[in-house]
Amino acid sequence: MSAFDTDRMLGRASSHGLFSKLIDAVVAWNDARVTRNALAKLSDRELTDIGLTRYDADHIRH
Repeated sequence: MSAFDTDRMLGRASSHGLFSKLIDAVVAWNDARVTRNALAKLSDRELTDIGLTRYDADHIRH
């Protein structure tokens, strides 16, 4: 008779999911950072042309 440990496999799957969520969060944070930096280089007039204010540009979140 053989035994199969399902708890061990589930533990790996959930940690992989956690790692994937962590990577997704870091990627989203970096995308928001790059966007904020690009918008910071625009003038107030350019921001207005695309429908944003300086406040909006400074508070972009992921």
